[in-house]
Amino acid sequence: MLDHLIKGATVADGTGAPSYVADVGIRDGRIVAIAEPGTVTEPARSAEDATGLVLAPGFVDPHTHYDAQLFWDPYATPSMNHGVTTVAGGNCGFTLAPLNPDRPGDADYTRRMMSRVEGMSLVALEQGAPWNWHGFGEYLDALEGRIAVNAGFMVGHCALRRHAMGEDAIGGQPTPAQLEEMLRLFHEAMDAGAWGLSTTQSSTHSDGDGRPVASRHAGPEELLALSRAVGDHEGTQIEAIVAGCLDQFADEEIDLLVEMSAAAGRPLNWNVLTIDAAVPERVPRQLQAGERARKAGGRIVALTMPILTPMNMSLGTFCALNLIPGWGDILGLPIPERIAKLRDPDVRAEMLRRASSPEAGVFRRLTHFGRYVIGDTYSAANAGLTGRVVRDVAAERGQEDFAALVEICAADEMRTVLWPMPTDNDPASWELRRRTWEHEDVMLGGSDAGAHLDRMCGAPYTTRFIGDCLRGRKLVGLERAVRMLTDDPARLLGLRERGRIAEGYHADLVLFAPERIDAGQARLVHDLPGDSPRLDSRAMGIVSVRVGGTETIRDDEITGAVPGRVLRSGRDTETVSTRS
Repeated sequence: MLDHLIKGATVADGTGAPSYVADVGIRDGRIVAIAEPGTVTEPARSAEDATGLVLAPGFVDPHTHYDAQLFWDPYATPSMNHGVTTVAGGNCGFTLAPLNPDRPGDADYTRRMMSRVEGMSLVALEQGAPWNWHGFGEYLDALEGRIAVNAGFMVGHCALRRHAMGEDAIGGQPTPAQLEEMLRLFHEAMDAGAWGLSTTQSSTHSDGDGRPVASRHAGPEELLALSRAVGDHEGTQIEAIVAGCLDQFADEEIDLLVEMSAAAGRPLNWNVLTIDAAVPERVPRQLQAGERARKAGGRIVALTMPILTPMNMSLGTFCALNLIPGWGDILGLPIPERIAKLRDPDVRAEMLRRASSPEAGVFRRLTHFGRYVIGDTYSAANAGLTGRVVRDVAAERGQEDFAALVEICAADEMRTVLWPMPTDNDPASWELRRRTWEHEDVMLGGSDAGAHLDRMCGAPYTTRFIGDCLRGRKLVGLERAVRMLTDDPARLLGLRERGRIAEGYHADLVLFAPERIDAGQARLVHDLPGDSPRLDSRAMGIVSVRVGGTETIRDDEITGAVPGRVLRSGRDTETVSTRS
């Protein structure tokens, strides 16, 4: 007997082939029947009429930071609401394990680092996760059986370095014995099911004390030793971030990424490829890494987002503005001193000079302050400003844009919420995106879901992209859009029997109304442990989400079921070799 029968759905099976109408039968968590409507004769415990609805494989998000959130939110909201059934975590070199049992303080260090670098609530990290593990396998075991989505995790270089080197991980180089210990820990994590190595050398990544995170101090020899170790295990890969990911790679960064992928014989992915027609040289430069990797026996894949992710800013709390060269020192001052500095015309002029210089890289996009929309305000002086554009207010006041923005924020004691309007929302940039998506070394992803919780909400990229393809810009057709969100990432990650609707595959499925699928506007909610805030977005048009055949979402509401699995390398992933 079938567990469930979906009747008359329009099936977009993930391969990119033309969609077709079929009945789809599920039993024991697998797809066991795909047939013309009315021809499945086996009885079913439950059934539904899906006429007019699209049935697709569950979406696969290849770049998330749900490592902590899954403990207090096993449903990985809002990703699961938007059709995501499998998430990849442990990215950018940051994981919650391994932790050295001889140094209990390392857990606190890790929490403060994650709060600073990934924008997670420190209170939520402290109260929402049990922190009852040391080894990476123990961390995976702590999630097993209690999550609604499927989740796999890279092991983070920062945790490996901290475990093996202690405080010397910041600024130091490992002794031969410490490198051996790092490799031992890495192999142990891989044997437990880690998907591979994640690391960062990005200048934007600092720990809770404001120091460069541990992996930023690693030299090429250390990175290549770990990369070679990746190749010793089945179904593994590398995820790496360098400073040039945000703008344009330096030659030595391309050399490093190519050598890492070739040493492992495994794919390496990085994020995020920013596509902007105003900087036409960026995409060709960034994709040189992939071209060179193929010649060296590796593969390098760029993740890029198919939507413009809404992102809020503030002069009062840590955000992307702090990462502009020279800005962090000023925006890190106590509020009264910060206001005084920002009101100084000479200070503002120097900040703007550095923000528009080549050293600011991609953060130059954030400096068009006249285009910012004013969000929540908190003082009588700012009454009526919510929803207005800064340049209009500045013109009324006879002020320069940045000066007006500072005065607005100062009136709220820096609590004002600001929404920058994107500068790359023009037809030329969207056409460049469409062409770039066709490249073999480019894949959709980079949501950062689970991180930067009160600043951005990238998780809904799946529904917003599908909706845009069906009713908006229509840059790609439905079938290809579904493949880009399902089979493409599943194949890169080596997921076994996931990413397609095919007999024998896991019944990870999303059923949606094509005329309604979309994502609602991001809104601030206070639902984290400790009443901490985050941005959320409702899914529209999602009728049902199933993980392993069990329904986890019905009409954007969580059912409470937790059928997800911790996906472990080798068992749940197969090797995607870069060597012929």
